[in-house]
Amino acid sequence: MNLMNRFRDKQKVTALLKKIEEIVKPEKDYSIMEICGTHTVAISRWGLRGLLPKNIRLISGPGCPVCVTSQGEIDIIFDLLNKHDVTIAVYGDLMRVPNSNGENLLHLRGKGKKILIINSVVELIRIADKNPEEDFVFVSIGFETTTPQTAFLIKEAEKKGIKNLSVLLFNKTMPEILNLLLADENLAINGFIAPGHVSTVTGVELYQGIIRQNRAAVITGFEPVEILEGVMEIIKQVNTNNFTVGNCYKRVVSGKKNIKAYELMYDVFESFDAVWRGIGLIRNSGLKIRVKYEDFDAMLKYNLKAYSYNERAGCKCGEVLKGYIKPMDCPLFGSFCTYENPYGPCMVSSEGTCAAYYLYGGIDG
Repeated sequence: MNLMNRFRDKQKVTALLKKIEEIVKPEKDYSIMEICGTHTVAISRWGLRGLLPKNIRLISGPGCPVCVTSQGEIDIIFDLLNKHDVTIAVYGDLMRVPNSNGENLLHLRGKGKKILIINSVVELIRIADKNPEEDFVFVSIGFETTTPQTAFLIKEAEKKGIKNLSVLLFNKTMPEILNLLLADENLAINGFIAPGHVSTVTGVELYQGIIRQNRAAVITGFEPVEILEGVMEIIKQVNTNNFTVGNCYKRVVSGKKNIKAYELMYDVFESFDAVWRGIGLIRNSGLKIRVKYEDFDAMLKYNLKAYSYNERAGCKCGEVLKGYIKPMDCPLFGSFCTYENPYGPCMVSSEGTCAAYYLYGGIDG
């Protein structure tokens, strides 16, 4: 049997749904938030919301890195391209994110601006090294999963003496946003489906604060069997009021923090205040490049700054990211804002909540 088939087996899914129905207390409401964009897509793709009991509410949180990047940070990218002769390097999901004027990187590339889509930082290091006459800027967006790669890029560029490479660093970290979500009385979350990718770096330590506040946290993979196992474990913990960090993704996540990844990250970066789209400033939830590596800081090199953090008029992406509304509650969803013609980042990114609901539907139980 194919490995993935084990986690998509219809009989296993049916059995798990039956078990969940048996342990759910009909008089109780269960609010469970997934804080990973890939989970949001998987839940929508497999139609899990419509299969679960009606009193289980799966809420999509701020787990899409591109989506939580503030409008001011997005506008910096365009400011850089319009004022300086540089080549920016990005991952593909950033290409269609609009700036405040509705223009995206695809438009700018069509106008002749130099924009390079890369698959890895190793690829970019090689390109920059071979083209010393050209200045390259890597736009780094992500959580703990991808941040070590950016740190590696900077250290490797320094080691090789590559002077024509710098970084726009918009990376964010998970602990602070988790604390904010836990304190939000509007959400009243019972438990979290913890992100599988981030957990490979952070281990279970990241979620101890959740447990201490009597909420459940269960790490899961991205297949229907794994997600349903995680939901079932959360319900068991909520019912018994006995909370511990669960791991339903042991085939990938060991549970231990990746010490080498953290050492690499915090050798190159330090904690910094960051603005999250629709949420605002969160202390120490972002990263900045340390002084000893400031030659690789594009913000300093090109004297860049954010002019405004205001979102595009009418876009409800912020409320979607906080779990306050569902995508279809936004008046732009499916009409003025579509996957083919996105208005906001939650519709642009392949991990965006609006994109997931638009492509797969968001039927609730």
